Amino acid sequence: MKILLMEDDSALRQQLVTALEKQSYVVEEAPNGEEGLYLGREFSFDLGIFDLGLPDTSGIEVIETLRKEEVSFPVLILTARGHWQDKVDGLAAGADDYLVKPFQIEELLARVNALLRRASGYAKPEIEKGPISLNSLKQEVKVHGKAMDLTAYEYKVLEYLMLNPDKVVSKTELTEHLYAQDYDRDSNVLEVFVGRLRKKIDPDGSLKPIETLRGRGYRLNSEL
Repeated sequence: MKILLMEDDSALRQQLVTALEKQSYVVEEAPNGEEGLYLGREFSFDLGIFDLGLPDTSGIEVIETLRKEEVSFPVLILTARGHWQDKVDGLAAGADDYLVKPFQIEELLARVNALLRRASGYAKPEIEKGPISLNSLKQEVKVHGKAMDLTAYEYKVLEYLMLNPDKVVSKTELTEHLYAQDYDRDSNVLEVFVGRLRKKIDPDGSLKPIETLRGRGYRLNSEL
């Protein structure tokens, strides 16, 4: 999952980047509203984490602009303003949740996980497709009840496909959700991840969990 983090406090921003990357999220950083607005407009994200008190504009103005331009990824507001009116204003602008500073990293991660699940239509952290189950909180995958030993990138591939079960995901889209923008992307590497993932969760070839649509990308097998 790919997150846009808009926060002007460099120390807090780095703390959040470290915590999110440990959870296998890809994070793009914006230290101000102008850069956050540019990234939000130009690139695809699964979630935004926006500070309200920015040096050049307010986070609310960024949210309002993105929503007017029909950019729809969920947004979690970070704010030092605990008054109820500030929370109402943020939600009315188009945010989906808020967290008042100071906060515990664990709470932020839990809210991020919940927003991502809800955006994909899942109320609980467990996602099940046939014999495959994925727990997004524990980052655990089981097939027929047996835990799978997946690498971080193999897990990311499967998680994204399971969160978008009826969608054909292009190699470009999938790669953008695995790596930061400045990564030198190689589609052959993605093919290796998918190949290894198939062998691990479907060693005998009976499930065929991931379909390859030539020239279009990948899709989770709808018949699981």
